[in-house]
Amino acid sequence: MDPDDFKCPISLEIMSDPVILSSGHTFDRSSIQRWLDSGHRTCPITQLPLSEPPSIIPNHALRSLISNYTRAPLPKPQSHPHPETLVSTLTSPSSPITYKLNSLDQLTKLSKRDSALRRWLTESGAVSAVLDCVDSPDSNLQHKALNLLLNLSLDDHNKVGLVAEGAIGRVVAALRGGGMVPPESRAVAATTLTSLAVVEVNKATIGAYPYAIRALVSLLREGNGREKKEAATALYAICSFPGNWVRAVECGAVPVLIGLAGAGMERAVEVLGLLAKCKEGREKMVEVSDCIRVLVHVLRNGSSRGVQYALMTLTLLCSNSKDVCLEVLKAGVVEICVNLLGLDNEKVRRNASSLIQVLRGKRSMGC
Repeated sequence: MDPDDFKCPISLEIMSDPVILSSGHTFDRSSIQRWLDSGHRTCPITQLPLSEPPSIIPNHALRSLISNYTRAPLPKPQSHPHPETLVSTLTSPSSPITYKLNSLDQLTKLSKRDSALRRWLTESGAVSAVLDCVDSPDSNLQHKALNLLLNLSLDDHNKVGLVAEGAIGRVVAALRGGGMVPPESRAVAATTLTSLAVVEVNKATIGAYPYAIRALVSLLREGNGREKKEAATALYAICSFPGNWVRAVECGAVPVLIGLAGAGMERAVEVLGLLAKCKEGREKMVEVSDCIRVLVHVLRNGSSRGVQYALMTLTLLCSNSKDVCLEVLKAGVVEICVNLLGLDNEKVRRNASSLIQVLRGKRSMGC
């Protein structure tokens, strides 16, 4: 491994106690703990949301490699081709595919922690060549190009420009590739949509793009564990824009999300909390027989964030349906909410109080 791989992305020092975040990135424990203690709940590299509470897992394998490295003689520094040379190789029609693969690899590595390089790449004409590689029938070339595209999308000032150059269409095509596209590439494609959707105007653009939301719902339904997680996160980011609520419902998201929530994926509960804000979403949830049971199960067993969104969803459903209100009352939700009022989490307490008010109001009206 390159010695740079042993350095913490935050401190830029060789790590003494490497740990892995749920985003898959590794940091020195002391550095990431300071980041979390200061109130951050996103990955410092991807800026994507972390699980709640944040999961920190020791990276024993990397720790062993670092231990061996620090006892070994330092290797001679390796020289890397200049980025302009790598971009030239990537944009040249005559470059062999092996050369392009190497250029994508090195540009991805160099751009991972260098925002100035990411900006230069988007301004140098490299994006169109990267997008052409995303379209490639060669799965290795496509996967490496998607990883570089994800890096380029990390900076807000790049996001709108990437969309203007046609990134959404290429990423959605990768999502829709089915068995022709490896699962790891589809997962990266979904993560790229999440990154692009950080900018408000892109949420509307992605949602309106033909098959974008439908492709994410298909990934939720048919993908492996990582694909489903990344698709749910992308759908949450896109549906934070109200104009995409009905689109997601019409693409069949609700029953799939309820199934995933029942299987323990709390990100699915968060998306349901957004879709419950529209009439179409609530109507579709009521049609799914397991919906209330799943949400009540989250109230009893979920994390603080899962409980918060389950409360929001139930409040919206009960406010608009006497039948749902009766079912929720029979499930003992009032008692659950009363217990939740004793928690330290202010958002959970506020949402529990709102649901109690709705249920008691409906009950006084003969619900």
